[in-house]
Amino acid sequence: MRSADYLHLTMTSLKSSRMRASLTILGIAIGICAVVLLTTLGEGLRLYVLENFSQFGSRIIAINPGKSQTGGTGGLLASTRPLLVEDAWSLQQLPYVEYVVPVVQGSGAIEYGNRVRYTDIIGSGSDMAPAWRFEVARGRSLPDGRDGYPQPWAVLGHKVKQELFAEQSALGQFIRVGGERYRVVGIMAEKGQMLGFDLDDIVYIPVERALSLFNRSGLMEIDVTYRPGTTAQEMAERVRQRLIARHGVEDFSLITQDEMLKSLDRILAILTVAIGGLGGISLIVGAIGIVTIMVTTVHERRSEIGLFRAIGATRRQVMWLFLGEAILLALIGGLVGILISGLALGLLALAMPDLPIQLDPFYLLLALLLSALVGLISGVLPARRAAGLNPVLALQSE
Repeated sequence: MRSADYLHLTMTSLKSSRMRASLTILGIAIGICAVVLLTTLGEGLRLYVLENFSQFGSRIIAINPGKSQTGGTGGLLASTRPLLVEDAWSLQQLPYVEYVVPVVQGSGAIEYGNRVRYTDIIGSGSDMAPAWRFEVARGRSLPDGRDGYPQPWAVLGHKVKQELFAEQSALGQFIRVGGERYRVVGIMAEKGQMLGFDLDDIVYIPVERALSLFNRSGLMEIDVTYRPGTTAQEMAERVRQRLIARHGVEDFSLITQDEMLKSLDRILAILTVAIGGLGGISLIVGAIGIVTIMVTTVHERRSEIGLFRAIGATRRQVMWLFLGEAILLALIGGLVGILISGLALGLLALAMPDLPIQLDPFYLLLALLLSALVGLISGVLPARRAAGLNPVLALQSE
């Protein structure tokens, strides 16, 4: 038989049992639609998260107090020396260092007149805005505390300014931060949210004053950004050696932006695959449908199979005839599923423009190949059963 004969016979068989074929195609389409939708949304979420983390720059090293230790009693007896503001300033002298940002974070009441807003308070330095790629819309950034105890100056996030001052100018006004009096010297440009954290609902004050306000002896983190011309590993090693020289031991942890993004990307990629796997469970229903319809078809077409064998068709040709029918059912179901998922994603994009939707052609091709594979696996048993029929007994079943 020619390929055209296989296709003609397959299409004729599907037309003769339209209801069963339609239900089987629908089962496959639902499974493929679930896989495409879930993997697309998962991939969109992965890229969205990575983009949010990358907006702070790609050449960043984060330093945190404490060093993870395992084994023996070392972890029990070791004492962690806090990261000091002086540690941060000492890193500024290293080659290739661009900005150093000491960080202390807490929350408290921000008061202006009779208005009060409870929000996050970040203690940092003058390098904070350029290092984190934040823009000061009006006024200036925080003062530099390296020349002595800084002035009680505050920089307001966009939302804090709107809540406390509305359309009134905030520059030069006095507010109370955690009960202490501060002068507003700057307003940050609107930044938006990152993973549910509102970057506009923050008040920034000098890190030295934040340590006193929150009654802390050390910093929560030091961020170091570096210039091009060196690698993240080389820069991290310079930072490590400088802090070891100051502390005597390595009682801190370093993580580069590359390591953070790789770890995050790995976790999110696994999550995307797992989500797609959940959608793939729907394909099992479609596969069962194909097996059911093909077993029924073989039983109903016994005499036709016997006639094929009587006029010279080989077992292989009979097997490929039924196997092709199963694959064609699955491929049509896959195409229908992709069309439905495309329509659903388009409606979602219109209804929720902020939803991270990343339609990857790779996943579409993978979904189509998956549907063909489901048809192939599901059709093997019925096709082998049809090929194994005795032609004489098959003809007698008429």
